[in-house]
Amino acid sequence: MLCLLVAGGVARADKYTIDRDALPEPAREMLDKYFPNKKVGMIKVDRHLLRKTDYDVRLTDGTKIEFNNAGKWTSVKMKKGAVPSGLMLRAMRTYINKNYKDVSVVWIEKNRTSGAYKVGLSDGVELRFTALGAFKSVELND
Repeated sequence: MLCLLVAGGVARADKYTIDRDALPEPAREMLDKYFPNKKVGMIKVDRHLLRKTDYDVRLTDGTKIEFNNAGKWTSVKMKKGAVPSGLMLRAMRTYINKNYKDVSVVWIEKNRTSGAYKVGLSDGVELRFTALGAFKSVELND
C-alpha cells in the first residue's frame, strides 16, 4: 500500500511557475520567435511516472501551448487572433489560403507519434493533414 502511495505521489509531481527557464531551450526559442511580445501567465511542468515530462504554457492573453519533453510544441490554441503561420508547413498554408480565404487558424495540434496535424479554423471546420502537410480530410464541428 505504501508503495502505491509513493508511486502515486511521484506520478503527479507537477510544478507551476512563470519562469521561462523552466522550459527546454527549443520551447523558449519557439516562444521568442512566434510570441515575442506575449507574457507567460503560467507554466505547468507536468511530470508523469511512465511518460516523460511535458510542459503546458498559458500566455497572459489566454493562448495555450503544449510542449513535449524535448521542448517541441504539440499544440497551440489561440484565445485571440490566429496561430502564427510559421507553425504550419508550407503545403498546409497553401491549402488553407486557397480553400479557406476568409477564416483564420485558431488552433493546431501535432500528433506525437505519427507527426500528422489537426488544424481548427475560426468557422468551426477541422482539417487534417499528413506529417508532410498533405491534406487528408475535413470535419465540420458544430
